[in-house]
Amino acid sequence: MQLVIVESPTKAKTISRFLGGDFIVKSSYGHIRDLPKSELGIDIEHDFEPKYIVPTKAKKNLTDLKKDAIKADTIILATDEDREGEAIAWHLYDALGLEKLQKKNKDLKIQRIVFHEITKHAIEAALEKPRAIDQALVNAQQARRVLDRLVGYKLSPVLWKRYYRGLSAGRVQSVAARLIVEREREIEKFKPEEYWSITAFLDQGPKTKTIEATLVKIGDKTIEKLSINNEKNATEITKDLENAPYTVENVDKQEVTRSPFAPFTTSTLQQDSVKKLHFSSKQTMMIAQQLYEGVDIGSDGSVGLITYMRTDSVNLSQEAILKAKSYIDKNLGNQYHEERHFKTKLKSAQEAHEAIRPSHPEHSPENIQKYLTPQQYKVYDLIWRRFIASQMTKAVFDASTIEIKAPSNSSGQVKQYLFRANGSTMKFDGFLKIYPTKYEENELPVVKVGEKLDLQELKPEQHFTKPPARFNEASLIKILEKEGIGRPSTYAPIISTIQNRKYVEKDRSRYFHPTEIGILVNDFLVEHFPEIVDIKFTSRMEDELDEIAAGKMEWVPTIRAFYTPLEKGLKEKTEEAQKEKTADQELTDKICDKCGSPMVIKLGRFGKFTACSKFPECKNILKEEKKEPEKTGEKCEKCETGELVIRYGRFGKFIACSNYPECKNTRKIKKESEETPAEEKKEE
Repeated sequence: MQLVIVESPTKAKTISRFLGGDFIVKSSYGHIRDLPKSELGIDIEHDFEPKYIVPTKAKKNLTDLKKDAIKADTIILATDEDREGEAIAWHLYDALGLEKLQKKNKDLKIQRIVFHEITKHAIEAALEKPRAIDQALVNAQQARRVLDRLVGYKLSPVLWKRYYRGLSAGRVQSVAARLIVEREREIEKFKPEEYWSITAFLDQGPKTKTIEATLVKIGDKTIEKLSINNEKNATEITKDLENAPYTVENVDKQEVTRSPFAPFTTSTLQQDSVKKLHFSSKQTMMIAQQLYEGVDIGSDGSVGLITYMRTDSVNLSQEAILKAKSYIDKNLGNQYHEERHFKTKLKSAQEAHEAIRPSHPEHSPENIQKYLTPQQYKVYDLIWRRFIASQMTKAVFDASTIEIKAPSNSSGQVKQYLFRANGSTMKFDGFLKIYPTKYEENELPVVKVGEKLDLQELKPEQHFTKPPARFNEASLIKILEKEGIGRPSTYAPIISTIQNRKYVEKDRSRYFHPTEIGILVNDFLVEHFPEIVDIKFTSRMEDELDEIAAGKMEWVPTIRAFYTPLEKGLKEKTEEAQKEKTADQELTDKICDKCGSPMVIKLGRFGKFTACSKFPECKNILKEEKKEPEKTGEKCEKCETGELVIRYGRFGKFIACSNYPECKNTRKIKKESEETPAEEKKEE
């Protein structure tokens, strides 16, 4: 009997379809061992040796797996191909006592297999090429786990001393929170700058198509964004141009192309899913995991629909490329096919891995939609279209540019103004047939150089520069990847963690705002433990973990080099934290009605509260009075009966209808930097 062990029951069910009766496929239900939650679980004095335990919920399953292992002739560890999967295989080997079993039974074979997709071909190919457990990958996973445990368990108590119990610090999550805090401060400091654009609306005569052209040059000076920076300048230019002749100076026509995107990596899948489907990164990965492990599709049974979903590679196997060609030729025509190979730009990427793609491209989303949940269908559709499009021809457009000169001497001095109009029309849809993206078609009329045009209107428009945008999940993942913070498997947990810890919150538009405690914790870490939240330092640690995974570095010296300076400052910073907490408490004019001591304002997990200064001897706390809504004097434009009032929410003040919850009309209160001086003035 051959025993195959995988992580999940769904994966076990799918794999068992491809194996004969001599195989038994069982699940470990994730990690069979982990560090204890009640203590640090790391022996710092003895080379940071982890003290692994078997969680209570895993004990029965481990006992059952041991019984199966005793009966087996071959034990095959078929966990995922990444560091986490390798670590699970290593823990299984140790926890099941496979070394002892092999000593008792010399004929017992213990094998490790990996595969990118759960298909019959992939499983059979993996069984033909078993290997040993990759200890370098295991060491990299252990190093990450130990690093994160040291930061969490050593730094968190310092935060408790400074603020309140329950706060925690994270090696990577704290850096992500810092990015959000610093972006918020950029927005707060931002001062909008005024600028103007001038557009000419021209035609060739009555009932001809209007040409919309933008002023791009005055004399030899190109118009930059802030070149026309006030209404006076814009008015002067407009008056100067009112009676100018408009003549076609140049006509340029050329064919331009758009190439398809590379197939998805973990990062790009999460970003697209956030932008197009409004799914969180956590939700996206959960659905992708379901598609990877297997979905019942009628008579075919459980089928793994996509390749492994944790990858930073855009590489495609030749087999996958040929499958895409077959589908395109058969369903779209060979004029739509163009074989493409993609190379990953990230230095950390492993080209041996594949991009996220459908395991069976012949299963188009429409053909299997009835077997999928609505969420599974949307994610599969996204992955399938991106992959098929990657093997299709470019989209072709006819692009045209018209340059129009307008000399003026109304001011007594000849000035040469140049306007430009751009147009584009699709000539061949190419990959856009499968993977539609936004583009604007604007067909310009046929004009000749030297042709006179009639001015319909000159339109000066006021704009204001905008502050940098807050991060949403897509843009946060993009910058984490760019800066080398975390790896594909960690993006979703990072984002979930900083939200669960209440360091950041999402607004109604799905943008992140730092909370009050998030800002305080960030500032404390930046001041006292700058390396922990330093982007370059954290990125360098990720590179070192990659070096450990490649077998080029030892994990214990890496941990020691990180921990030694951290430990040195912990005691000193803990004492400072307690002093800062006491100094921060704001004295009130209220007296404790239980012991007669002054009351102070403290910060807790639910915000600020008033408590006795003699805590913990006296634990008296005052209940805060609820703030009444402020009246605005305006009537609600939605229900027309309620009055608009200013309420207080987790993102500060906002305007709402007094008839809530019957009327749920709300709107934000604009900050000064978001306001326009007059109704007709426009932001770009």
